[in-house]
Amino acid sequence: MVVEDLPKLLLFNQNCLRSTRFLVKPSIFCAIFHASSESSTFALPVESSHFTGSGQQVVGQYDIDILVGKVHTQSSDDEIFQCLMSDRECNAIQLSHDLIDKLLHRFNDDWKSALGAFKWAASRPSYKHSPQAYDMMVDILGKMKQMDRMKDFLKEMHQGNLVTLNTIAKVMRRLAGAGESENAVRIFDELETFGLEKNTDSMNLLLDTLCKEKKVEEAREIFLLLKSHIVPDAHTFNIFIHGWCKINRVDEAQWTIQEMRGHGCHPSVISYSTIIQFYCCRCNFRKVYELLDEMVVQGCPPNIVTYTTVMCSLSKAEKFEEALQIVLRTKIAGCKPDTLFYNCLIHTLGRAGQVKEAVEVFEVEMPKTGVAPNTSTYNCMIAMLCRHAQQQKALTLLHDMENLKICKPEVQTYYPLLKSCFKTGKIDSLLSILLNDIVDKHYLSLDISAYSLLIHGLCRANRSDRAYNLFEEMIRKDITPKYRTCCLLLDELKEKNMYDAAEKIEVFLKKL
Repeated sequence: MVVEDLPKLLLFNQNCLRSTRFLVKPSIFCAIFHASSESSTFALPVESSHFTGSGQQVVGQYDIDILVGKVHTQSSDDEIFQCLMSDRECNAIQLSHDLIDKLLHRFNDDWKSALGAFKWAASRPSYKHSPQAYDMMVDILGKMKQMDRMKDFLKEMHQGNLVTLNTIAKVMRRLAGAGESENAVRIFDELETFGLEKNTDSMNLLLDTLCKEKKVEEAREIFLLLKSHIVPDAHTFNIFIHGWCKINRVDEAQWTIQEMRGHGCHPSVISYSTIIQFYCCRCNFRKVYELLDEMVVQGCPPNIVTYTTVMCSLSKAEKFEEALQIVLRTKIAGCKPDTLFYNCLIHTLGRAGQVKEAVEVFEVEMPKTGVAPNTSTYNCMIAMLCRHAQQQKALTLLHDMENLKICKPEVQTYYPLLKSCFKTGKIDSLLSILLNDIVDKHYLSLDISAYSLLIHGLCRANRSDRAYNLFEEMIRKDITPKYRTCCLLLDELKEKNMYDAAEKIEVFLKKL
């Protein structure tokens, strides 16, 4: 694929599109590529994502564009709600669960837009949110550290009898992740008030939440209190094995395997693989091979996941030949490769400089074995090709991914391509097209990593004014820029004598 094969930039016909003048306000796009003398050839593209190859409109995407355009003109969730409520064009849209799910996915890192749009949809007399939408909204608020709003939202869900165990799982994990593990435990204590049971599944959710936040001893104390009236299962003990390994107490993890047997639970591949992963992370491959042999002796042979873990770790340690020997072990053991295994193999071959072999695995071996690629597979391939200065092949692969529709791109898919734009100097051409695809074609929200990548790249490309526009957008979306990003941008702005902007960053840095 050549650059001409990418979505073509066409000027809007103002007369024909008068009724859709609010179609999209692509703030990220405009922040970088506003109309100026240095990018005078640029014009907003007609949305290629609105139509299929046959010219038929894709259901819902045009409506999403309208809603996003309205939302981006407001600064608070209440303003967004009022704006949508009073807009005839928005209220003429026929809502569906699929449309709202896509809209919330689009606002995954923008709680104000998500909450405003959610409240507006809930106010529509002919529409009722799905349980999935409520859970997504809870998760977005928790993810963006809006804990008080998340708790209020949970109360509203409770009043409507909408709380499920999945809701509780998201709430507990977000509370624990925000350092409120006591509140996570309190939520578990109040399960009955939500009409839910305290049983093995709900206990495991709590224990898993605490262990993932390294509160393993606290989780252990709770388990000892609960185990007399809630029967643990193998998953309970695997949670603790993972937790002990997470806090570098592998002896307790190995002791937990013995405890499992005492409760009539058999250690599984997961039990051993977790400890193997612990040793892999420390490059103690002697212990890894000992455990692989022990698994066979115990009648619990390693599976493809175990071997994938070992191969990835060997690759990370740059032991590429040893990593590729794992492929042979899987064949001897009769393990059938899966997508994750092939992803790791492609990554390993790429890091070993065997690009041709990696491409052969992707194009020949995976189809031959009937293993379908996923988004991570494409991410690995695109990253490898960009790393070896084969940007055009990476773009072709992205184009194939979009056309085949086996899986969808994510923001991470574009990272290596965005980096390549800065390396090759294609800032006013290819970068603009990629960003437009991210935001307006695939309805993805830029995350902190994407913003950081763009700001750093623009600063180094002497585009600090555009980098500052992105910085302001992050602040509006309640995404906190990294300290290093702020310092880099601050130095660039001072060098350009943009003192007002520099002063705003200095004020922000004092709040970090």
